[in-house]
Amino acid sequence: MYKYVYTEKIDQLQLRVFSTREQMGKTAAYDVANAMKDLLQKKDKIRMVFAAAPSQSEFLKTLTEIKDIPWEKVEAFHMDEYIGLDLDAPQRFSGFLRKYLFDIIKPGKVQLIMPDKADPDKECERYAALLDEQGIDIVCLGIGENGHIAFNDPPVADFNDPKKVKIVELDHMCRQQQVNDGCFNSIDEVPTHAVTLTIPALLSAGYLFSMVPGVNKKEAVYNSLRGPVTTGCPASILRNHSNCILYVDRDSFPIE
Repeated sequence: MYKYVYTEKIDQLQLRVFSTREQMGKTAAYDVANAMKDLLQKKDKIRMVFAAAPSQSEFLKTLTEIKDIPWEKVEAFHMDEYIGLDLDAPQRFSGFLRKYLFDIIKPGKVQLIMPDKADPDKECERYAALLDEQGIDIVCLGIGENGHIAFNDPPVADFNDPKKVKIVELDHMCRQQQVNDGCFNSIDEVPTHAVTLTIPALLSAGYLFSMVPGVNKKEAVYNSLRGPVTTGCPASILRNHSNCILYVDRDSFPIE
């Protein structure tokens, strides 16, 4: 697809910088599609985890437009969900992914986090058991303004978390980001708790593709790449994964 304008290997992570978020998203989608097809030459089925956020829009749109992906061989998961929203609330991550991905490409199986249909603790156990049935092949994720991955904010992030899925309290910066992204009108509307895949669950995947455009993500990208590997910036742990590509644009990683 598009040629990146800058690349660098930071620890084990591959950084690729693009001129625009559109170029970034489209290129990431084709890279993911190629990884999917390569894996499906060796396996009958693959398992993927997707993020739901406006930062993923260009990536998801292009992924739905690539014609030769055998989606019927994909079992799809998502990485987090709010607790306390109505089942039909437009802000629900399951609804976002249905609208922009699942209902379009129709994976062979879709596994949704549904914390409001059952006790949230039991839902964590149920979803963790699904993840444990087989390994995760590909995770497609973003990075939050506070450096979170999924809903592993700095106060609750644990690189050695014994759980695969857990309930977390969302910190103020994370909740404010949902307002900044236009998902809620005010921070008072943003739920205070959510269910999330943990960091070890995300890092267990064979391949990680992380798409992080926009000026609001500049500090988080900088801390992820240039700071220490610490839960103070949970995304910094991506540098320790052997197959992780970070896609950014000039707004989130300005270069000369």
